[in-house]
Amino acid sequence: MATDTPLESVRLSILGMRCAGCVSAVESTLTAVPGVQSATVNFADHSATVQGRVEPERLLQAVQQAGYTAALMVGLEDPTVQEALEQQRYFKLLRKAAVAGAFGAFLMVLEHFGGLPHIGSAAGQWFWPQTALLTLAIMAYSGGHFYSGAFKAFTLRQANMDTLIALGTGSAWLYSCIVIDYYQALPPLAKHAYFEAAVVILAFINLGSALEIRARGKTSSAIRQLIGLQPRTARVVREGEEIDVPIETVGLGETLRVRPGEKIAVDGVVLEGHSAVDESMLTGEPLPVEKTQGSSVAAGTLNQSGSFLFTATRIGRDTALAQIIKSVQRAQASKPSIARLADQISAVFVPAVVALSALTFVLWYAFGPEPALGYAFVTSMTVLVIACPCALGLATPMSVMVAVGRAAQAGILIRNGDALQTAGKLTCLILDKTGTVTEGRPVVASVQSHGDFTEAAVLRLAASLEKNSEHPLASAILSAAETQGLALENITDFKAIIGLGISAHWQGQTLLFGNETLLHRAAVDTSCYADALKALSARGQTPMLLAVAGQVAGLIAVTDPVKHDSLAAVEKLKNRGIRVILVTGDNPITAKAIAEQVGISEVHAQVLPQDKAEVVKALQQQGEVVGMVGDGINDAPALAQADVGLAIGTGTDVALESADVVILQGSLLKVPETIALSKATVANIQQNLLGAFLYNTLSIPVAAGVLYPWFGVLLNPMIAGAAMALSSVTVVSNANRLRWSKW
Repeated sequence: MATDTPLESVRLSILGMRCAGCVSAVESTLTAVPGVQSATVNFADHSATVQGRVEPERLLQAVQQAGYTAALMVGLEDPTVQEALEQQRYFKLLRKAAVAGAFGAFLMVLEHFGGLPHIGSAAGQWFWPQTALLTLAIMAYSGGHFYSGAFKAFTLRQANMDTLIALGTGSAWLYSCIVIDYYQALPPLAKHAYFEAAVVILAFINLGSALEIRARGKTSSAIRQLIGLQPRTARVVREGEEIDVPIETVGLGETLRVRPGEKIAVDGVVLEGHSAVDESMLTGEPLPVEKTQGSSVAAGTLNQSGSFLFTATRIGRDTALAQIIKSVQRAQASKPSIARLADQISAVFVPAVVALSALTFVLWYAFGPEPALGYAFVTSMTVLVIACPCALGLATPMSVMVAVGRAAQAGILIRNGDALQTAGKLTCLILDKTGTVTEGRPVVASVQSHGDFTEAAVLRLAASLEKNSEHPLASAILSAAETQGLALENITDFKAIIGLGISAHWQGQTLLFGNETLLHRAAVDTSCYADALKALSARGQTPMLLAVAGQVAGLIAVTDPVKHDSLAAVEKLKNRGIRVILVTGDNPITAKAIAEQVGISEVHAQVLPQDKAEVVKALQQQGEVVGMVGDGINDAPALAQADVGLAIGTGTDVALESADVVILQGSLLKVPETIALSKATVANIQQNLLGAFLYNTLSIPVAAGVLYPWFGVLLNPMIAGAAMALSSVTVVSNANRLRWSKW
């Protein structure tokens, strides 16, 4: 039963949609299926995303009953298949446009040079019926998809772009036949056939649709490139032999070999070998990343010089690449709030145009000059042809698709359309410290020795103590000792003292390693380092003292270094007029020191992760539009509370569900880039919507003949068809400008 299936997301490929009215019809059809929680149709890539507990077969059946063709999209679809289908449709539309255009041009040239026989003449009585039949055949070939679409919409009590085209061109052919059959009964000035207009209109519309497909193909190139990163085969080690197998047959825990120049097939962990891996296709980071034993590798990344073995940890739709693709597809299909106006207008657009066309006919027939019937017919037909719901329907999804795809190529995952719209409106940005402003990986900043001890001896003893410690700073000291090749000592009686440090014994002597309070409790004199302790703390470093047998032996300062681009990122944010605040659980001295290094003046220290959301809420109550930048895990409550949550992650461990935007490479500079992209995208959408609104607002009255009483201007139906086709192409072309714009 459908109700027993888990709540999940299903993607469908929809064929047959040609305007925003089709989008509304498909969405309504899918939403009406029992078990569907929500359905969103993306007119830009002709897909639908359905959430709910429902069997996919029921969705396919519902779409087909509504007059459209649907197919289930599973996994990482081969982009070449979709490209091939689009190419076939592109050339098919070009052929239809060529046939209709050639015949229409032939009639127009004959008419221009007086080569057409008079309708009432003997030659005309043979020529024009034959022309009517030939025109009908060409209309069936070049416009059959429009007429069948209009009929299906009519049977479902709907109206779409096909309705307008079918009514416009069909009425042109029918009127022309009436002129032939009832030539003697019509006024002289109304005795004109419009066969050439019918086929030329179809030629222009088919040509416009073909150009739209070509432009739309460029729009979705980003997602195709991401899907294309997935290799089709993998080299696995089975029973001691290395064999190439289809990617679908690789299992969890299998050992795989990667040779120089090959793409990594699945996510995993390096077992043996050493290499540098180009992860730029996932993270946008141009520098290759060194991989050794224990390093994580991601599917789709490119191995460079070395060869290594790794074990598969995530396969199929669970890999980081698959999750990124899924996130991009979901974002491209989402609708920001700015799109709702277009959706509302599109829902009533076609019926309104049909009503305006009928009103135009009545007014011209009742009040127009002779031949009133001819004028009434031409103007009403022109109104039907020039109206373009496609431009309205494409205005938002095209821009969103380009922007989300462009962002993904730069290592920025935008998870929904609302985040894309809201990011440009941010007035305040909260930054977490560890892992966001800083590297999140402590390192030894300095080692100082005292008395008879050398710096190497101090570091060796400290590392010998820390090898048994779980303290976050232990790894930094151990790493520094390993880098210097220091051999560790045997330590006994190890004891961790919470909040203070470590005590142990070495060669019969007591060792203490920790903060100043630990040594004071043991009556160890630390006055020699009094000034150094204050200076190091003021720089945001954590000083730890080593005492041997009751005497200070040295000091080690550990720091979490500020990322090299954090200062530049903060400056860019402040230059945009954004209020930047550092919120951290660290102590006030360290927090203030880090903030000063990156130019942040407002600091909230010793804030627990669960309390960060309250800081966000308080700022929102002050009227700020708040963005939160964190690691996507500890900061999840604050990320959820913020107007836009931005998670700093990595290409192999992405917290996709914790934020609206995920920065894959961890660079804070991507935050101002995201804000700039948001502003550019919203501006692009507004341009598209404004252009579509102005086009229809101005062209429909002109087509109806509003200028005729003053200027004697009437719009030719063929010009109207060309304008209608080009309006959609213009919207798509403008959206594609985002692919090249700098932000």
